[in-house]
Amino acid sequence: MRHSFRVSFTADFYDEGGKPRYRDYGATLLVNAHQMEVCRIEAHRAEIAPEQIEDVQGVIVLSPRVTARTLSDSQNLLVVSRFGVGYDGVDVVACTEADVLLTIARGAVDRSVAEATVGWMIALTHHMLVKDRLVREGRWADRSFYMGSELRDRTLGVIGFGGIGRALVRLLSGFSMKTPLVFDPHVDHDTAASQGVQRVDLESLLAEADFVSVNCPLTNETINLIGSAELGSMKPSAFLINTARGGIVDEDALFNKLSARAIAGAAIDCFDGEPLVAPHRFGALDNVLLAPHSIAWTHEMFRDIGRVACQGMLDVACGRRPHGVINPEVFDRPRFRDKWNRLRIADVERHAQHV
Repeated sequence: MRHSFRVSFTADFYDEGGKPRYRDYGATLLVNAHQMEVCRIEAHRAEIAPEQIEDVQGVIVLSPRVTARTLSDSQNLLVVSRFGVGYDGVDVVACTEADVLLTIARGAVDRSVAEATVGWMIALTHHMLVKDRLVREGRWADRSFYMGSELRDRTLGVIGFGGIGRALVRLLSGFSMKTPLVFDPHVDHDTAASQGVQRVDLESLLAEADFVSVNCPLTNETINLIGSAELGSMKPSAFLINTARGGIVDEDALFNKLSARAIAGAAIDCFDGEPLVAPHRFGALDNVLLAPHSIAWTHEMFRDIGRVACQGMLDVACGRRPHGVINPEVFDRPRFRDKWNRLRIADVERHAQHV
């Protein structure tokens, strides 16, 4: 058994001086645990290089990609933990072939993303962006042109009914909205009914919903799931909210529909080609709210994600299966089991000190 288990955080958790950018991202859980060693990757790169993780047993990843090249020398690496729930930037097949677990912080982002979505729904229907500008620009008399609408009696449509979608439905239960509509091939009618929602096909959801909330992962099946034809099915009074991933919604088609006022508006947190380093064309539209893939970032969310991710590292370190494993078949691979037995440590205080 090893004397210590080394966990590295990617460089984007820290500023240029090496100080943490975030108030609480779970690292204290590891720092206070016996035989756990916390380190950081020094240089930020879009893709983690193999030499950046050659000496660690675990790596917690904020934004860099993890590729087959990243894992080309992974004889000491046991687990990659994606700091969040999306993992389209991680090559899952490469992780499995390299005998490396991939984990996500399943459940840790649900409340924050749902709360941000509700905030955006209200901001869109009450024209908050435009009304703010009216005051800043001295256009008080124009307020009559921007009558808002309540959420009452309107219909929510949720694409992807996982933890975030379910948290969103719960949060909206007090707004006197109609029965939410859900499109998710992995959710059956009985499960939908038990959650107080109606399962429908995508075409019906788009045609009937006043708000379309995109909450599905980016996969081969969901790339350009919402294109020109799908946007054309939406009501002219409807709003689209994407807090999932760029690529699920066709940006060209969405820009054209918004410019033509074919739909009422949109709120967009994720884009193709992130990070954006120049003003985006959507910024010229007054019926759009934008955020740099961080609308749901809160101190509470980072704390919760960090604690799940770091607890997973502790579990792997002392031979336990962690929460949120994406490729559980790795546990049955002989090379992984040999590596796990060799690299895990003898004793870890699971909850050394409560943060």
